[in-house]
Amino acid sequence: MSHTDNTDTDVATGEYRFQVIEKKFETIDGKQNRDLLIKWGMRGKLRVNMYIFDQPFQEYNARKFILEFFKDPNVLSTLKMFSKSGEWTCLGQAVHDVRIEQLSTNILSLEFFDRLFDNKIVRETGGYIKKCIEEYKDEFIISDELRKVLIMDEFDTYDMFSENDRKEFIFHLFKHFCLGGQVCQYEDEIQPYLDVTKSVYKELVSVQKDAETQKIQVVSPVFKIEALNENGKKFYPSRSAFEQDFVYMTIDPIKRHVIVLSNFYEGPSFFE
Repeated sequence: MSHTDNTDTDVATGEYRFQVIEKKFETIDGKQNRDLLIKWGMRGKLRVNMYIFDQPFQEYNARKFILEFFKDPNVLSTLKMFSKSGEWTCLGQAVHDVRIEQLSTNILSLEFFDRLFDNKIVRETGGYIKKCIEEYKDEFIISDELRKVLIMDEFDTYDMFSENDRKEFIFHLFKHFCLGGQVCQYEDEIQPYLDVTKSVYKELVSVQKDAETQKIQVVSPVFKIEALNENGKKFYPSRSAFEQDFVYMTIDPIKRHVIVLSNFYEGPSFFE
């Protein structure tokens, strides 16, 4: 929700400062989804960091905010990326520029995914995902109709989710969990994907009740981010162009919290 106020207290007066908050995210670091994230090859590759900042956040100034975040010494010494040597190392260098895409956060119910049942991608009984003849798309093996919907735009079922639907943060999370890591054991039923998506979404975004409508709404702007070096090349979360290398930032303007969710994908196992 964009909100502009001309009062002096609502205007950032200089560079933001960030301090890391030591917080365990139960849905990612804890036991709640542990076994499924291991099964999908994402446990340990999916990371989450939290920071607090010192001045009001203005959504129209998001680019400045994100750049200053990536230049802050406390961020550079705590935010980690996967190095060429195969180890987690601190970011350690100031980001020259960023590409940002603001995502939507309009969805507050898993009914958003009911169309998968309505269009027979998932069977009503048991929630079983319909299988298909195995194909390859970029770095992925496509062995069921769900993955066709998610990434194969040449198929009619792809239009089940519109362009705007695909800009929803909850859709991004769902897609990432369905696609998984380098070594991924896919689910036969859809419910585990929905459950993990819902739990992570709820932990990453902040909600409040609108005073006028009394409806619950998400108050955290969410951005998909690529950090660029001085040559204009992406280097964080990695230098690859893989779908499953991603960074998202959610910003709570009320509590002044920043959450960074990142994932490192080593590439498809069948390319090795």
